[in-house]
Amino acid sequence: MLSYQHIFHAGNLADVHKHALLCAMLDYMVKKDKPLTYIETHAGRGLYDLSSAEAVKTGEAAQGIVVLERRLPEDHPYRRRLREERALFGPAAYPGSPLLAAGFLRDGDVMHLAELHPQEYRALARVMEPWGAHLRQEDGFRAALALTPPVPRRGLMLIDPSFEVKADYAAIPRHMAAIARKWNVGTLALWYPILPAGLHRPMVEALRAQFPEALAHEVRFPPARDGHGLVGSGMFVVNPPWGTDDEAARLTALFAG
Repeated sequence: MLSYQHIFHAGNLADVHKHALLCAMLDYMVKKDKPLTYIETHAGRGLYDLSSAEAVKTGEAAQGIVVLERRLPEDHPYRRRLREERALFGPAAYPGSPLLAAGFLRDGDVMHLAELHPQEYRALARVMEPWGAHLRQEDGFRAALALTPPVPRRGLMLIDPSFEVKADYAAIPRHMAAIARKWNVGTLALWYPILPAGLHRPMVEALRAQFPEALAHEVRFPPARDGHGLVGSGMFVVNPPWGTDDEAARLTALFAG
């Protein structure tokens, strides 16, 4: 359960899907003059070096952000954040979702990040120190229940487990139902992988039954290399901000192009 290291996969096609949609949602939410809370259940280390041996070994970023960034509009909120983080950390820097989200938050907004892996947690603490994030080294779903309903009550939670533990597929609908009962106004954004075996399908069906008004968006792509199992990326968003469906449609076209 503690073996997953996202550095091997940072900036891949699934990251582009997840992060572009996340940035579009936060960009809309901060336009309102009301404070918000950002919560992340599986935060990772927050910042990745795409020139590292781990990232170069898999080549996933070379097929992901390196290719698709150029297809996004210059003023897309995701591209704006990428430019800002590279100016701070160097041209090979790739911000994870905590760092991307931090770039949107204003005075009065609050950020809570959970990460269980000790090495990833230490790196996350170093990276996020200037942003004043509240960090918890614990199971993300336990943290989500403890933190909800948050103050401010308006906000977004990104649920982004590695799914290395196959039991997550069955447990996540229960977790999200429990979180939604405590925080019925929160935007809950779940990322999930699409694998050839279709392990995500029963989970998504259960989520659709629980949250019939939610947005479910999936993109498909070829595996990064022979034997690589990831063939798509999904986002299931409860209480999506206005315009999220339009952004999802743009991303469908982006991945198809």
